[in-house]
Amino acid sequence: MMNIEKSQKLQKKASRLMPGGVNSPVRAFKAVGGDPLFIKKGEGPRMIDEDGNAFIDYCMSWGPLILGHAEPSVISAIRKTAKNGTSFGTSNRHEVQLAQLIVKRFRSIEMVRFVNSGTEAVMSAIRLARGCTGKEKIVKFDGCYHGHADHMLVAAGSGLATFGTPDSRGVTAGAAQDTIVVPFNDLNAVAAVIGREHGSIAAVILEPVPCNYGLILPGANFLSQLRALCDRYGILLIFDEVITGFRLAPGGAQEHYGVKADITTLGKIIGGGLPVGAYGASRRIMSHVSPLGPVYQAGTLSGNPLAMAAGIQTLKKLAKINAYKELERKGENLDQLLGPALARHAGRVLFTRIGSIFAFSFTREKSIESLAVVKACDMSLFAKFHGEMLRRGVYLAPSGYEVGFLSTAHTDGDIERTAAAVSESLDAVL
Repeated sequence: MMNIEKSQKLQKKASRLMPGGVNSPVRAFKAVGGDPLFIKKGEGPRMIDEDGNAFIDYCMSWGPLILGHAEPSVISAIRKTAKNGTSFGTSNRHEVQLAQLIVKRFRSIEMVRFVNSGTEAVMSAIRLARGCTGKEKIVKFDGCYHGHADHMLVAAGSGLATFGTPDSRGVTAGAAQDTIVVPFNDLNAVAAVIGREHGSIAAVILEPVPCNYGLILPGANFLSQLRALCDRYGILLIFDEVITGFRLAPGGAQEHYGVKADITTLGKIIGGGLPVGAYGASRRIMSHVSPLGPVYQAGTLSGNPLAMAAGIQTLKKLAKINAYKELERKGENLDQLLGPALARHAGRVLFTRIGSIFAFSFTREKSIESLAVVKACDMSLFAKFHGEMLRRGVYLAPSGYEVGFLSTAHTDGDIERTAAAVSESLDAVL
């Protein structure tokens, strides 16, 4: 049994000061039971908690630490920049450099605007789409998460494709009424909605690979057919690549699948682990953004020099070390090592991976293609599995609805130890 006395004491204090003792709900460990861990330090592929317990980390700050924790060149860039000041509220050269790197890698982006989170990027992208088109409705997909702006906290209603209903207390019916929710991977459903409502639809938004409600891979040609559908009716296509951007490929899911979005939202990796977000599009579309155009958006800390410097160094190093080829090699190694355990428990657990993103799902299904399949997964089994993995020194995101991330810092030895932990943990819970 791990000693987590210090974490427990901190959680007790935190619970009196912050709702649930946390600043983001999933950190509370409610989905997996037990007490949340308070992390003191990160080194490469590992996290060390306040009690000194060390874990091979596959949460990686929910994705941005593609180079691992405290990567020396990124830390050096932050320190060097911080010596000149942490924030100015003015333009700085770092935001120009990072913008150049993003525009170079994403063929669909000619201009970019930096913000401070993925939520803010999506909120701004949707306002831009509405401002460009003069239309108000947005189509989103059930199972795709786009942050916590009111008009995105919307769930599907009772019909197959329907106007959304608020998915959180505090979200008004008015905020939800212009969002239409359809099932992911169901082209017929979105085609029916667009055929009926296209005169009032500004944009279709989706995670090209949903990573916040399990890992759902897009069906063959789903993204390209969606692109064609939007083109046919003059509707903007927004790819939320906050997770997949610079994760699946230098040009994100758009490069991986060969499908261009009209507007792209980014985050996570482009800040090297610091708070950041961005949205970008063609020069024509971005010219609608203030001060060039009438679509207002602003942020005091947008383009923060520390986040920009960390992002610049991260993107440069990814290119320098041929990171995506190495991440795929690590992923294939993990696939192979997990093979015997997964075969032993076939029909009970499913391992899904694309590039450096993966997920464990306790289901009898052979693939995860829809939100309905994710909802039917046994989350109580995942909670037990999560606890067993923690006891074996492996940290997974504390929710069966979240994904895991490989980094360039994970060694073959780490992956071997992880596969052994998975095998033992599956034997313990199944």
